[in-house]
Amino acid sequence: MNETTSKLHLPVLALRQLVISPGTSVPIAAGRPKTLRAIEASLENHEGQIFAVLQREDTADIEPGNLYTIGTIAKIEQIQRGLAGTQLLVTGQQRGIALRVAEENGHFVATLTQAEELLPQDHGDLAFTALYREVRNRAEELADKSGLPREVAEKVLASVEHPGRLADLVAGYLDIAPEQRQELLETFSVEERLRKVVMHVQRQIGVLDAQASIKNQVQEELGDRQREIYLREQMKAIQKELGDDDEIDEMQDLRERIEALDLKEDVSKEVHRELRRLERMGREAMEAQVIRTFLENVIELPWSERSEDLLKATEATRVLDEDHYGLGEVKDRILEFLAVRQMQQRHESADTQAELSPPNESSEARATAAAAATTDTQVSDDVDGDANTEAEVSAEVDQGTAEQDNGDSTKSTTSTRKSPILLFTGPPGVGKTSLAKSIARSMGREYVRISLGGVRDEADIRGHRRTYVGALPGRIIQGMRQAGTKNPVFLLDEVDKLGASFQGDPSSALLEVLDPAQNDSFTDHYLGLPFDLSEVFFIATANFPQNIPGPLMDRMETVEFTGYTEAEKLEIAKQYLVPRQIEEGGLLDHEVRFTDGGIRQLISHHTREAGVRQLERELARIVRKVARRLAESSDQQTISETFAVNAEAIGDLLGRPKVHPEKAATEDQIGVTTGLFYTPMGGDIMFVEASTMPGKGNLQLTGQLGDVMQESARAAWTFARSHTAGLRIKATKFDDVDVHIHCPAGAIPKDGPSAGVTMATALVSVLSDRPARHDIAMTGEITLSGRVLPIGGVKEKILGAVRAGIKEIILPRDNERDLEDLSDEVRAQIKVHLAGDLGEVLAVALRDASYEDGRLLFPDEDPTTVSPLWH
Repeated sequence: MNETTSKLHLPVLALRQLVISPGTSVPIAAGRPKTLRAIEASLENHEGQIFAVLQREDTADIEPGNLYTIGTIAKIEQIQRGLAGTQLLVTGQQRGIALRVAEENGHFVATLTQAEELLPQDHGDLAFTALYREVRNRAEELADKSGLPREVAEKVLASVEHPGRLADLVAGYLDIAPEQRQELLETFSVEERLRKVVMHVQRQIGVLDAQASIKNQVQEELGDRQREIYLREQMKAIQKELGDDDEIDEMQDLRERIEALDLKEDVSKEVHRELRRLERMGREAMEAQVIRTFLENVIELPWSERSEDLLKATEATRVLDEDHYGLGEVKDRILEFLAVRQMQQRHESADTQAELSPPNESSEARATAAAAATTDTQVSDDVDGDANTEAEVSAEVDQGTAEQDNGDSTKSTTSTRKSPILLFTGPPGVGKTSLAKSIARSMGREYVRISLGGVRDEADIRGHRRTYVGALPGRIIQGMRQAGTKNPVFLLDEVDKLGASFQGDPSSALLEVLDPAQNDSFTDHYLGLPFDLSEVFFIATANFPQNIPGPLMDRMETVEFTGYTEAEKLEIAKQYLVPRQIEEGGLLDHEVRFTDGGIRQLISHHTREAGVRQLERELARIVRKVARRLAESSDQQTISETFAVNAEAIGDLLGRPKVHPEKAATEDQIGVTTGLFYTPMGGDIMFVEASTMPGKGNLQLTGQLGDVMQESARAAWTFARSHTAGLRIKATKFDDVDVHIHCPAGAIPKDGPSAGVTMATALVSVLSDRPARHDIAMTGEITLSGRVLPIGGVKEKILGAVRAGIKEIILPRDNERDLEDLSDEVRAQIKVHLAGDLGEVLAVALRDASYEDGRLLFPDEDPTTVSPLWH
């Protein structure tokens, strides 16, 4: 290399990711302060000459140590200043070598010398001439393959004769990295530079050839209708040639995430098989996205993640009582489950301690650990414990441990983690759904809810197979993915409202989900892999359990929710509903106060329900009306009096009562008795009226009675006709009169066997002309022989009687145990008469009647002259 002796002092133009080759013009955008000052200094003092040099690292700050030594002496041909910055057109002139770079007047100035090229000693060397022509020919070929018109390329190349300038010109148009351009700039040997340039040109031609080949292949394979996929394949091939490894990194990330999962052997084998299929096919293949989505779903499922159970019974009790009033049976069931889990956890800890015990422990310590670990390890029955020596105890423990190890090896702690499957049944609004959420909070578990009302497609439960377009996992697997743990509280809401259609029966699909013997390997159609649901705490809710198929019902433990009493509704309103509605209404506690009388008036005259939803809506109405009055008050800022919502204010705020419940009759009547009935809205009383008229012994029934009630009335009619003497009924009446039995209200359909004793009593009362008591209500099914059979809904029926003002109740004797469901407060208010046959019922229901030795007696009668009802 030869250098001129003259030195130049030029401003420094620091370039980022750009190298200017001598003889090429390059547009540059300048914006850094030091760069702008260097440009101004070049134009003012150096006639536009500037030293353009590449930064070693692409940083915003310009530092002398970050600049390459060799750069290009360039000239600023054009400059345009605007709001977006300064635009330059710079032409490279000659290589320069910086001897020193110093800062002057806010920009850098380089002291440099011009670098001379090293030409070959023999210009006529054949190898050099061949190399020169090869560069020119390959450059023309590259221009042609790049789409540049041949005439233009030939004209540009013909304008350059010098070998070094030809190498610089071609290098300026190559698609190579800045570091490679800098390497060419630092190559002073013309022959060496031509060799490097021809290698880069040949590589570029190879890239274009590969691109053309891929283009032809893709067009042949995919055709014109899949142009978009072809373009993406083309882009992929280009990125691969350019060393873009994003897809490889993505596949590696997917593999690492799968490796981090705790999968069973068969599941892991299938997942890795799908991963290998994805790796073999292209990113834009039609099935690639399906496999990728499948793997993403597998990764997001909680294969081993669990929530740690909060096993403190006192804390769980506090949370449950904080959210719900009453419901003692349900809360007891949850606390029992927590207690069992606590015992299981103790045994698991003991097992772990026994496994970790060192082999050189004393036999006495090993015996103690083994006894604490499991109750299965027992001493032999034929060994006297008192006579055992220390060695014998050790031998027995070793033998018991060996038996345990050689026994059921598949037994693990997961078998003790199985969660119960509960079914909450009851009328709407009693807290079934909200209690499930409270259970999750009390146990420290995640909570997931899916509504099954109206679901008619089996695929909603099991998912769609991946062969279908847009296939998704079923709602069970989606819920588990949402929970993020494998032991959440999973609520299946409205399970009684599942439907069936030509698409399958969802309730049948739930059989596997809710079977503890099968759900440890539940297989979703989409996944096609067994997933463990055994640790999920499933809770289903239903309003009408009779709509649930028998096999599905058999898999769940039923917990019945009964309607709330007025006293319970009062406490719920005071503790939960009223504070919540006052807060949601924007009021303060001192601005409105609900009295017990006002809440009772609201419960009895404005709501008719077993739960408290309508009660909460009415409370919200009252709060809104109070808020409006306060807002409209002219001196609302100085209100100090509390608005009292009492019984009188309820009528003022809500208007006339919307509910007119039945009340007990005020006097005894012949042929009128009081029965009890139960609906999902709760229990209530119902009057049965019987009347006679001249006729031919016919029985007429009205009041929209169902088949069962009509049969009960005919059974009572037959009993009365067959026991006329014992019931004091003239036998001729059945030939001379017709009997009409009516059950108000006529617009409401009625059915069920429990009105049998009520209709029988009304019938006997009207035929014997004896009044029935108005202060007593009854329920029970009768037979032709007069036996009284048990019925259901005892608690709700008794609560309905108490609300109506009736304190004496006749129940079937077999329903005596159902009285335990009543609170002590209700039991203290009522008097219950238990009856096994109709004679016992009539003795209580008819005024002044009694029952002795199978005979129905009235005052001033000699028992010996009365015919018994039963022989």
